[in-house]
Amino acid sequence: MRRRTFDTLMSTGGVVITVMLLVAGALLFVGYSFANNNVKTQLSQQKIFFPEAGSDSLKDPAIAPYLNKYAGQQLTTGAQAEAYANHYIAVHISKTSNGKTYAEMGALVRANPTDTKLAEARETVFKGETLRGLLLQAYAFWKVGQIALIAGIAAFASAALMGLLTIMGFWHSRRVPETEEILAPKIRANTVTV
Repeated sequence: MRRRTFDTLMSTGGVVITVMLLVAGALLFVGYSFANNNVKTQLSQQKIFFPEAGSDSLKDPAIAPYLNKYAGQQLTTGAQAEAYANHYIAVHISKTSNGKTYAEMGALVRANPTDTKLAEARETVFKGETLRGLLLQAYAFWKVGQIALIAGIAAFASAALMGLLTIMGFWHSRRVPETEEILAPKIRANTVTV
């Protein structure tokens, strides 16, 4: 095969790959933007605020290291939702239920049907776990958006590299002689010495 033909074919393939990477990058950025905006909009509508700095709520050692950086802020991001769910709600649920899950409390309520405090605590745990689950879903959706952002950046960087290689391939195809072959065996003249 002629080298010029080979270079042109490979460079044309590079154009196709570059375009595909650009389209993929654009779609990944759209996915990131959708996830990020949707999470922010949904969380903002809930009007959840972190406790103010210095409040008793943030003094608990199981809460403070995770929530102090958000003190007084409105919960609007996936990272905030994860912190609030796992280090605020979960801590309070654990205290309300003495470390028992909603299902474990259900068994206790069935064993003690007249204990209204236990039944109320179970309902509180149910509501807390529901809110916690919803916030963790927001966090998961937000995290997928963050991964799409990183993948989009990688796709655009790959497109730039592939575009550069493609340009170099077309440039090289113009510089090689028309008759040069690729992967053709070189024929050597036999020399005889006497």
